[in-house]
Amino acid sequence: MSDKQEPADELAGSEQPFVQHLMELRDRLLYCLYGVAIAMALLAVWPGPSGLIDLIAVPIRAHMPPDVKLIAVGVFTPFFIPLKVLMMSGLLLALPWVLYQIWAFVAPGLYSHEKHFALPLIIFGSLLAYVGIAFVQFFVLDKMFGFIQGFTPDSVNATPDIASYVEAILSLYLAFGLAFQVPIVVMLLVRFEIVTVEKLKAFRGYFIVVAFVIAAIVTPPDVISQLALAVPMCVLYEIGILGSRWFSRVSRNPESDAEQTKSD
Repeated sequence: MSDKQEPADELAGSEQPFVQHLMELRDRLLYCLYGVAIAMALLAVWPGPSGLIDLIAVPIRAHMPPDVKLIAVGVFTPFFIPLKVLMMSGLLLALPWVLYQIWAFVAPGLYSHEKHFALPLIIFGSLLAYVGIAFVQFFVLDKMFGFIQGFTPDSVNATPDIASYVEAILSLYLAFGLAFQVPIVVMLLVRFEIVTVEKLKAFRGYFIVVAFVIAAIVTPPDVISQLALAVPMCVLYEIGILGSRWFSRVSRNPESDAEQTKSD
């Protein structure tokens, strides 16, 4: 018989009752709500709901006549739309805090080496989401509305409704914020050995097609916004492939590496 002893599992004995998991989930959800509420309160003070509306309206106002403003068709639109924008802005501002609460909930079930790379992923994922939304605000919307307004006949006065405008740009914010998480997804797929780097490279051509199909579905029917989503997704896919080997190496369990070295 071999005298070797299997390394002790650091998660052994850390199981908790189901009710305690529910209580922990409740607490984390409350912390998320508190964070979003504080962020909303700060944004309500400055720049305020009206200031947020003015900010997100800059791209389309740049392509409208100087004396033309967005209109509010619904009776309650002037109240609900600024509130909706304030809530979404508060959630965006509190995004790192929300992601941290999600990590804190699952952290007890993670090994030490997994906890080390979880927080950097949260920070990196939040930054990518912010970059994606900023890309929409400062580049995509301006080019998209310039392209669309170019087709407006001289006999037509384009005065978009603020409710439909906010709904359209919020969907773009969400689409680009999620699409810019491609490197995170690629690195995690390689880290957990779901796919290999070689398979990702072989799938490159198919991913380009998938990226353009996704862009055609989630963006308005104009070439500018579709290219603005599909091209960055392809670039981020390559970045994920480049970073996946490094990420897999630095996030590997050192104890398992030592055991493998001894066995060799």
